Amino acid sequence: MTGKSVAAGVAFLAALAAATALAQAPQTQRLRGTIEKVDGKTLTAKSDKGAPLTLNLADKVLVVQVVKASMADIKDGAYIGSGAMPQPDGSQKAIEVHIFADSMRGTGEGFRPWAGAPHSTMTNGTVGATVTGVAGPVVTVKYKGGEKKIIVGPDVPIVRYVVGDQSALEPGAAFSVIAAVKKPDGSFDVKRINVGSGGVVPR
Repeated sequence: MTGKSVAAGVAFLAALAAATALAQAPQTQRLRGTIEKVDGKTLTAKSDKGAPLTLNLADKVLVVQVVKASMADIKDGAYIGSGAMPQPDGSQKAIEVHIFADSMRGTGEGFRPWAGAPHSTMTNGTVGATVTGVAGPVVTVKYKGGEKKIIVGPDVPIVRYVVGDQSALEPGAAFSVIAAVKKPDGSFDVKRINVGSGGVVPR
């Protein structure tokens, strides 16, 4: 067998292994809704579309409480995420802002498209300078490889993430799960769940 044949064979096997791994990787879904009942590690809920849901919480499930915050909470050095709309001058006009807990620093760091609104973006990074702008405060968000200026208008919802425990999962609370894995029986396995506090509805 020639060197080229060996190289081609190795490349084929690598591609096949990658395809097999991708096929075996669990497909995840985003869920939102309201908790109806808590029974140990099992939550019975109703989705935002009205469908019944059963959520199986992992043994070490990460429960993140989402609480109301304000512009005053966006301090220099804070780690935030902002869904936004690109502006002609290259800045981003915030649709919403999330302030992460210190233990969640680094989550989703970077700049990328966002599914929260058509043609929108998501920027996760560390807060730098904040200046006063015509449309509201302009926050510089720095991430590995770049930075973006985020315009935060007066009506932009701002929330803060607080790492909690299962006691925050109460009937009537709104929740969201970013990466739920559907099981053959129709239930969903959950490793992280965001739950609203004080009437907040997590996205």
